Amino acid sequence: MNKRSVFGILGVTALGLALPVGPVRANVITDWDEKAVVVVTPMSSLGGTSPYMAVRMMGMVHVAMFDAVNSIERRYRPYNAQLPADPATSKEAAAAAAAATVLATIDAKTAGDMKAALASYLAPLPEGAAKSDGVALGETVAAKVIEARANDGCDAPDAYRPRTSPGVYVPTAITINSMWPDMKPFAIAKGSQFRPRPPIALDSKEWATDYNELKDYGGKISTKRTARQTETALFWTSPLLAYQPLVRQLVTAKQMGVVDSARFMALEAVALNDAIIAVLDAKYHYNFWRPITAIRNGDNDGNPATDSDPTWQPLANTPMHPEYPCSHCIQSGSVAAVVKAVLGGADIPEVALTSPATPGVTHRWTDMTAFTEEVANARIWAGFHYRFSTRIGTDIGLQIGDYVVKNVMQPVVTSSR
Repeated sequence: MNKRSVFGILGVTALGLALPVGPVRANVITDWDEKAVVVVTPMSSLGGTSPYMAVRMMGMVHVAMFDAVNSIERRYRPYNAQLPADPATSKEAAAAAAAATVLATIDAKTAGDMKAALASYLAPLPEGAAKSDGVALGETVAAKVIEARANDGCDAPDAYRPRTSPGVYVPTAITINSMWPDMKPFAIAKGSQFRPRPPIALDSKEWATDYNELKDYGGKISTKRTARQTETALFWTSPLLAYQPLVRQLVTAKQMGVVDSARFMALEAVALNDAIIAVLDAKYHYNFWRPITAIRNGDNDGNPATDSDPTWQPLANTPMHPEYPCSHCIQSGSVAAVVKAVLGGADIPEVALTSPATPGVTHRWTDMTAFTEEVANARIWAGFHYRFSTRIGTDIGLQIGDYVVKNVMQPVVTSSR
C-alpha cells in the first residue's frame, strides 16, 4: 500500500464489521489490539504453513501505534520514525489510524473493513485539527512501518530439505515457516544471535530421563498424566495470540496512559516476533527429532535406558517444524521478560485467559514465572517437547525480552541543566 490515506484509497463505504467498534474508550491501544487480534486470527491457523504471519502483523500494528503517539508526546526513542506533530494532536486518532492502515494491507476485504472500523471508532471525537492531524499522522507513520517491513523475507519460498537418502520415504507435509530464520528481525541483529548450544547427547543420562518423562506423560494414552495436566496441555495447543489479552489486562490493571501502554504492548510484540525468528533459526539449524519420531525409534538412539514404542502417539498433533528448542516456551519467556522489566518484577495483578481448545476453562496467574512454567509443562504433557528443550527455550525467551527492552523504545534522557 502506498502512503495515501486509507480513506482516499477506499472511498466511502457502509460495510459493517464483526469487531467491537464502539465509542472511544479509555485506551485506544488496547482497543485496537483487540480489534487487530480478531482481524489476524485467521492468519494464525496451525493448519497453514505460515501461522506466524499473524504475529508479524501484530508487531507492525503495535510499533506503528507507538511511533504515532510517541511523535505527539515524545517520551521515548522512536521505534522506526518520529514525525513532527503538534502536542494537541489527538493520540486516539493517530493510534487508531496507524493500526487501521497497517491492517488494511492484509487484503482488499480487510481494507474495506478497516475503513468502516476506523470511521466508527473516531466518530465520537470532535471534528477539527486535532482529529484530522491525528489521522494523517497515524497513516504516515504506518506507511513508514509498512515500507520498513516490505522486503523482510517473511514470505520467501519454502526451501526446507528433509534429510534422507535416495529412495527412502519421508512425510510430505510442508514445514511451518522454514524461511523465517533468515527474516529481518524487529530488534535483534539476526536470527542466530541467541542460538542455543546443541541438544543434549542421545547417550546421556539426561536424555534418558527427559525421554522417559515425555513418553510417560505426553502420550495420547497415559496412565500417569492427571486430568488437570491433560487440560493444561490442551489449553496451550492453540495459543499463538494468547499473549495479547494477557498484556491488555495488565495495561488496564496498571491504568497505563496511552503512550506507556503503546510502548509496553509494542515491546511485547517486538520481543515475541524476534523470539519466534530466533527459535525457528535454532529449530532448522539443529533439526532435532520430535518425540513421536524418537520414541518410535528408541532402540536406535544408542541409549540402553530408552525403550522404543512403535505405536506411541502424542496427546495432540505435533507441529510441523523440528523440536529444539520449545517455541511456546521462548515466546512466553520473551513476554515474561518484558512484563518483568516494565512492571518491575514477576508479580502481576491477576490475569485470566481462556483457550478455544478447552471451552469453558479459565486459567489465572499472579506471577509471570508461574506462567512460563505452566507453558513449559504443557508442551511436555502434550507430547511435543522434552524437558531440556522447554528449559532452554524459556531461558532464551527471557534473554530476548530483556534485550528488546534495553535496546529499543527506551526512555528519552533529558538534561538536568
